Amino acid sequence: MRILLPCASLGLVVCGSLASFAPAATTSNTSQGAAVTGQYRNLFREYLGKPDTDVKAKVDAAWQQLFYGDENSQRLFYPVTGDMAYVPDINNHDVRTEGLSYAMMIAVQLDHQKEFNQVWKWAKHYMYYDSGPLRGYFAWHTAFDGRRLSPGPAPDGEEWFVMALFFASHRWGDGEGIFNYGAEAQDLLHTMLHKDEEPDHGDITNMFDRVERQINFVPHGPRARFTDPSYHLPAYYALWARWAAAPEDRAFLAAATNVSRELFKRAAHPTTGLMPDYSRFDGTPFTARWGAHDDFRYDAWRTLSNPAVDYAWWQADPWQVEQSNRVLTFLASFGASLPDRFKIDGTPVSTDLNTPGLLAMAGVAALAADPTIGRPFVQQLWDMKIPEGRLRYYDGLLTMLALLQCSGNFRVYDAPSSQR
Repeated sequence: MRILLPCASLGLVVCGSLASFAPAATTSNTSQGAAVTGQYRNLFREYLGKPDTDVKAKVDAAWQQLFYGDENSQRLFYPVTGDMAYVPDINNHDVRTEGLSYAMMIAVQLDHQKEFNQVWKWAKHYMYYDSGPLRGYFAWHTAFDGRRLSPGPAPDGEEWFVMALFFASHRWGDGEGIFNYGAEAQDLLHTMLHKDEEPDHGDITNMFDRVERQINFVPHGPRARFTDPSYHLPAYYALWARWAAAPEDRAFLAAATNVSRELFKRAAHPTTGLMPDYSRFDGTPFTARWGAHDDFRYDAWRTLSNPAVDYAWWQADPWQVEQSNRVLTFLASFGASLPDRFKIDGTPVSTDLNTPGLLAMAGVAALAADPTIGRPFVQQLWDMKIPEGRLRYYDGLLTMLALLQCSGNFRVYDAPSSQR
């Protein structure tokens, strides 16, 4: 959620295959995606010929910089008293569930349980509501000292928390209290789906609209009546449709998986492939009073990666290949001077060029694009430095995620056989 604008062993691996599951309802009846086959593409090796040792070194160096680099110009991981750590948005001087949940996902993918636990403990201590109408949700941003700056939650943070917690449960096993990762994931997911059944919920509602079967922009007031295409994570919903505790929730999430794939089609401009920051549930751009969020802006950068990761994991919708080709072809038309914001018809609305976060997400789109179209963006991602300085929060986290996604290190960790 970005209402406040920012000044902005590798290769093919077998890990957590879901082959024992019958696929949930999808656009196609079978999947050859990595979530089923356990084979994750390493585009740096496949397209650029980089040795696995070089790829591992690059990913490790990115982790080291973002989590343990210079505290004034590089790192985004700040331990504090109580065995906790926060991940700040340096430019906006706050802490967001978005960044904490991304950091947790990065940590679980790279097998760093200590850092995962420190970030999760900070989120639960300072952001989590344990009573009242918001019970079970997290305040979307706080000050560095944990003071809540606004009460409402942002669903993208909760979504990534749920996915990171499920993977932690499956990779490391469950501990006690807040480190019973599986129970925490189930509780949060249940609240996201059933908040409106709680007697004291007031005007706070579900994060998923029951009728539209789509993620809301926020779960309260009029802002619960539209969506944000970058919040749509069908690759994750397809897993939750297998792992949610209640059969009715599994059915709802299977349906939501397909609805999100269709939302991408309706939200994407037919020529440019660009999607808006915010859209109505029918995919048409939503004009907000507080900014030009009917444009392709910071949130919408993630609409390049979300369909591509879904395709890489599930291969359920061939349209995602067409979409990735379309949007990358449009971006390539700007050559070495790529603006970072557009109207969705392709009219630039920014003079900021070659912003790392957008370039990183374009690299991830190569997971679904044709090789000739995707390869230059993979090369660009490889050549990029990990962002430093005042704008390193969003750009840095997206770049780190892109390195994982393009190197075969963004993987599904399946439930133990006893839980299937």
